[in-house]
Amino acid sequence: MALLTAVAAVCGCRSVPDGLFAAGAGTDVRDAAVTFTAQEGSEMAGITVCCGQDNDLYRTLKACGFEVQRFDKPGDAVDAAPPGGGALVLADEYPQQTTEIPGAALAQAAAKNLRLYVEFPLPLPGLKLDPPRHTELERTVVVSEVFGETLRPLDLLAIHDCHFVGVNVDKAHLVLAKVAGLDRAVFGLDDVRTHPFLFEHPDREILVCTGKLSQFVTARYVPKKAIQAVWKWVLGWTMRTADMPDMDWTSTVRPTHGRSDTLPADAERRAVIRGVDWHTRARMLPHDSWIDRYDRYRREGKIDPHNPVGPQPDPSWPSGEGENGVLEGVASRIRYDGRQSVRWWLRSDSNGESALAFALRSRMDGDERSGRIAGNLLDWVYSGAGLFQNDPDNADYGLVHWASNSGALYGDNDIKIILSCIGTVAMLGTDRWDESLVKNIMGNFRTTGRNGFRTGSLAAETLRERGWRHYWESDTVNYAPHYEAWLWSSFFWFYDKTRDPILLERTRRAVEMMMEAYPDNWRWTNGIQQERGRMLLTLAWLIRVDDKPQYRTWLARIAGDMRKRQDASGAIHEELGDPGKGNYPPARSNAEYGKHEASIIQQNGDPISDLLYTCNFAFLGLHEAYAATGDEQYRAMEDRMAEFLVRIQVRSEAHPEFDGGWFRAFDTGKWDYWGSNADAGWGAWAIETGWTQAWIPTVLAMRQLGLNLWDISSRSRVVKHWETVREQMLGR
Repeated sequence: MALLTAVAAVCGCRSVPDGLFAAGAGTDVRDAAVTFTAQEGSEMAGITVCCGQDNDLYRTLKACGFEVQRFDKPGDAVDAAPPGGGALVLADEYPQQTTEIPGAALAQAAAKNLRLYVEFPLPLPGLKLDPPRHTELERTVVVSEVFGETLRPLDLLAIHDCHFVGVNVDKAHLVLAKVAGLDRAVFGLDDVRTHPFLFEHPDREILVCTGKLSQFVTARYVPKKAIQAVWKWVLGWTMRTADMPDMDWTSTVRPTHGRSDTLPADAERRAVIRGVDWHTRARMLPHDSWIDRYDRYRREGKIDPHNPVGPQPDPSWPSGEGENGVLEGVASRIRYDGRQSVRWWLRSDSNGESALAFALRSRMDGDERSGRIAGNLLDWVYSGAGLFQNDPDNADYGLVHWASNSGALYGDNDIKIILSCIGTVAMLGTDRWDESLVKNIMGNFRTTGRNGFRTGSLAAETLRERGWRHYWESDTVNYAPHYEAWLWSSFFWFYDKTRDPILLERTRRAVEMMMEAYPDNWRWTNGIQQERGRMLLTLAWLIRVDDKPQYRTWLARIAGDMRKRQDASGAIHEELGDPGKGNYPPARSNAEYGKHEASIIQQNGDPISDLLYTCNFAFLGLHEAYAATGDEQYRAMEDRMAEFLVRIQVRSEAHPEFDGGWFRAFDTGKWDYWGSNADAGWGAWAIETGWTQAWIPTVLAMRQLGLNLWDISSRSRVVKHWETVREQMLGR
């Protein structure tokens, strides 16, 4: 009933008395009735369905004012349908059981000249249907013209976690196929295997859906307008009318605010609290009573240790307070029941950077638990997890392994911990991590080369074999801000505290080389915008320690190039760079789709924002750029982005485990979560605890408090560890 109420509210509709067939969404049902043109000589009292009372289609039709006759058995629905009319037999037991329609009911339907729409059938006369299977990377592709201007051939829909029966037919309206593209299958279908999803029976008046189309609310099918167009046609075909009114419904997982809604005065404050509290609602903070689940799931074969995606934690389980770390986040694949799996990985970066969001929330509203969690998370990273390398005799001294089963040492991993620690120390008023912080900064600094570049990652085993001086004395050049730029910001920060010129000289040289290479020689990861976004913080903090007109010009140029793709909503749309310089470009063929990390757009101009790689980091960069320069262009960009991020924060009553989160991809045209899901690990509907779910609340909280990261750490006492650590790590 709650769903009915919500849907009715958005439709502007109400249920209507028996005998009145009322208009759907957008029409006042008190003033208008709709008469369908049925086959001559027939009488049509409304829509006849066979389904349970909780079926999404049935609930939506009723809430939007349609007259619907519902029956539990196919034979009863066929018996009740008027001659020449139609009936829908929906898949009540999907996906556990297929739909079986008695032969007598089919014979009666033929005798009454009924049109039937059936879902997930097995068996069905005249067709050889194979046992059910389910999609992996396949999406739903339009392959006919029946849907009119709204949907064209090769347009894409996401029918999540589709279970379907196999069949061979010559013609279909929708098919399932593994194809590349954002809104369209850009490489066509000639080189891929297709599976019919919606087609007309070749010998009977039966429209067959090989899966379950009527689960569109529960399973969160998107794009919404596309699903509306499909249902308008399906219902029109079944009822023999071209004038079927539209349906509307409230999505169970949706943006908190519409594009043009007036935001509450305290919207940013609310977003911070909801964003931080999401970790508890989603059970991202393992408790002692269930921290062993990862090992148990791995033993039971429920988790691949190399890609640890597993069941969602039970919402009845108690939440920890960071003493066992924080899980990586939510995997992108949406299940048929609308739920998503969880990435059961305790990554050091996600843990470290989350601490600052909790610390700032604690300062903002006095929440003591958030303060405890912040401290526990940093303790976990630097002492509890065994990932921080604290043996001065080893070349990886001061570095942090990014996960327990990985020997990769990413500077981009460590810098998120470092920046968070800088702020968390200040917010909690303690210096207990200062020594670890200095070691962490210097562990990365001494593995950068003469030019100030470190490269993407180092292998721990190789580093120990070669020694840190091999990297310190190298001539490495790596024009990839995603991997290099934020580390430089920490070197500038540490220089400000120690005034040792060695920290400034190498790092400044690297920034100068990077900007001289912009943009033609830059390497980009998933898009060029994320590389620009990473440079904002670095240039802002370079200005803090060495303010020159050239550096301000560079900062303005980078921000200006990002502003060209900032939507009126405040979103910064993703952009691709030189195709030959992209590490993870869009899939370049259907076969390549889903095989590796990839961009969430297919081509420049796609109105998609990336909250995993771009908007989240650029948000901090713009905040610090304004604080460093007082230039209003940065404040204006930041203000617009803040409004956008507040608007698109997830709202869900049905799925509290997503409420307060931010999914990776957002389409400002559709005003919904949508993007190419080609990325093998972190697709459009992923929520990353640290990268996304930490930095957005962090900046929003600093805005509420009137703070910035540079100034809140200005009284840091790390310099007291400098002489000892410098001697240990540089021998000077």
